[in-house]
Amino acid sequence: MPSQRCFRIGTRRSVLAQWQAHWVAEKLQGLGAPVELVLIVTEGDRRQDLQADAWTSRGIFTREIQKALLEGRVDLAVHSLKDLPTQPVEGLMIAAVPERGPVGDVLISRHQSPLAQLPPGAVIGTGSLRRQAQLLHARPDLQMAPVRGNVDTRLRKLQAGQYDGIVLAEAGLARLGIPESAWTERLFPTVLLPAVGQGALGIEVRADDAQTRALVELVDDPATHAAVVAERAMLAHLHGGCLAPVAAWARIEHAQLVLTGRVLDPKGQQMLQATQTVRISPVLLGATPSQEELLHEAAALGRQVAEQLLAQGANQLILAARRP
Repeated sequence: MPSQRCFRIGTRRSVLAQWQAHWVAEKLQGLGAPVELVLIVTEGDRRQDLQADAWTSRGIFTREIQKALLEGRVDLAVHSLKDLPTQPVEGLMIAAVPERGPVGDVLISRHQSPLAQLPPGAVIGTGSLRRQAQLLHARPDLQMAPVRGNVDTRLRKLQAGQYDGIVLAEAGLARLGIPESAWTERLFPTVLLPAVGQGALGIEVRADDAQTRALVELVDDPATHAAVVAERAMLAHLHGGCLAPVAAWARIEHAQLVLTGRVLDPKGQQMLQATQTVRISPVLLGATPSQEELLHEAAALGRQVAEQLLAQGANQLILAARRP
C-alpha cells in the first residue's frame, strides 16, 4: 500500500515493547508504508511500587500513548493487549489484532525442577494475582513473592537466589530470544490459563483516521481478533478489571471459537471455570457473516461465559480480591 505519508507508531521504551512495535513496523513497511517509532514513557515505566495486577486496570502502560494518539502526535499505537483496559477510550479504536504469539506461561526454576518437584514452601516470584491463585490451587504449600523489572532483571534475581522459581509469559521470552533450553516447564494449559489478551498485540488508531485504519486492517488476523474480543468481553462483563484472579483462553477448535474462563479467590482455594463455543467457520472461509458479525458473536460468547461464571459465584471472588 504505497503512501507518501509517514505513519508514526507510539510505543513504550521497554525492550519488549520496542520489539513489538518494530515487528508491526516491518509488517507495514512490507505493505509499502513509511513508518517511524515514537518512544513514550508511561506511568508504568516510572512507577515501581504498584502490584502487577493494578497495571491493566489503571491503564498505566497505555494512557500516555493513547493521549499522544488523541493529540495527533502519533498515528497508531501498539499495545500488549493484556495491558490494555477493556473500557474503550472515546475517539480511539482497536483497528487490528495481528496473529497471536504463544499464550501460555513458563516456569523457570533455579535447579530446573518442574512445579510438581519444587520443595515444600518454595518461593515463586510473581506479581500477578492470576498466576498466584492458579499456582496455589495446584500447590497450596508454595510461597508467593512479588517481582518487578524486565525479564533480564527477573532472571538475575532468580539466579541470585531471591526465588526458587519465577513465572513469565512465553510470548515475551520468545520475542526476546530467551532459548527454550533456559525454560523449566510450560504451565499452560494444565496449571495456568493466560491473562486476557496474553500473547496478542492490539493496534489502536483514531476512529476518524480512515487512512491509518485502512492500512493497519491489512495486518489483522480475524481468528486472533475474534479470540481476544471474546476474552475481553468476558472480563468486561465480569467487571473484574485486573484486580481479581481472572484467566481466559479463546481459540479455534474444529471450526468453532472456544472460550474457557476462570475466576479464583486470591489464595487459590476456590476455582470456578466455564467453557462455551460458537461456530465461526463460514466467516474464516470468507463467506457471510462479515467480520463485524464475527466480532459481534465473539463478544456475545464472552458475555455468555461471564454469565456462567457469575452464576457460579464469581462476583464474590472478585469482590474478595479487591478487599485490602
